[in-house]
Amino acid sequence: MTLPSRVQIVEVGPRDGLQNEAAIMPVAVRARLIELLSRAGLNRIEAGSFVSEKAVPQMAGTADVLQLVQVPKGVRLAALVPNVRGFAAASAAGVGEVAIFAAATESFSLHNLGWGVDESFRRFSEVAIAAKDAGLPMRGYVSCALGCPYEGKVDPERVVETAQRLFALGCYEVSLGDTIGVGTPLAARRLIERVAQTITVAHIAVHFHDTYGQALANIYACLEVGVEVVDSSIAGLGGCPFAPGAAGNIATEDVVYMLDGCGVETGVDLNKLLDATRFICGNLGRPPESKVARARLAGEGLPGQRCATNLS
Repeated sequence: MTLPSRVQIVEVGPRDGLQNEAAIMPVAVRARLIELLSRAGLNRIEAGSFVSEKAVPQMAGTADVLQLVQVPKGVRLAALVPNVRGFAAASAAGVGEVAIFAAATESFSLHNLGWGVDESFRRFSEVAIAAKDAGLPMRGYVSCALGCPYEGKVDPERVVETAQRLFALGCYEVSLGDTIGVGTPLAARRLIERVAQTITVAHIAVHFHDTYGQALANIYACLEVGVEVVDSSIAGLGGCPFAPGAAGNIATEDVVYMLDGCGVETGVDLNKLLDATRFICGNLGRPPESKVARARLAGEGLPGQRCATNLS
């Protein structure tokens, strides 16, 4: 088995990362983070979400972020939308892509969205129609692909079915998410192989949380069977408000370091990426989860152990 020559990294820190932080970042800080990420070479970035501000207050003001941020041509900013109302808000804000998020289990769907799987797809079908009419690309997520905080082990066939339904709605790419970080390399690889029997691997991305320290190994195992798109979060920020105990996403710095060492191109500059780490962790007032950031920045004092970095 060989690795792909190039891997596309989808940066989810400004959304999936910040949504699970206790501190609520101002719009200007969120916009500046996105700009720093784009300067590092990341060209697909989740800018935020248009969900209930009461349920996820960290994502309030996403429209303002999109209006304020300035990124180079060719950088696509995406936003998560749960329904057609959220889509309308995202479209009006000028987003370049929308994402919908389904669960592989009924229990997680009820906790995360407030409705069951079938009802979620009824609402997503309305989003799909609106996205097609607007000419906006739509991405899909499958939560709890390798384990559920409420139901435990997940039958791979439920993941396959959920992925198929998202693809049938018009999602150009389906990201399989290990939301609670319980996956291991062989299980991750087998899941990709099974889903790829119905959706070609070219349309599959992976999204790993690092609760048990398996995320990098899981990513490597999936790359060996053809996956070329990986979600990650700056500084390892994140988790899930509706998945108790879930650790943050795999850190973008750690993914880039591994891929650089394997001779796999990403187009991302690790040193510039660390500028984004310094900035956001300084503003959050907490050190990064990234192993690379802890190693590279230790000599200057870890971000979050000193004053917040300014916006200049």
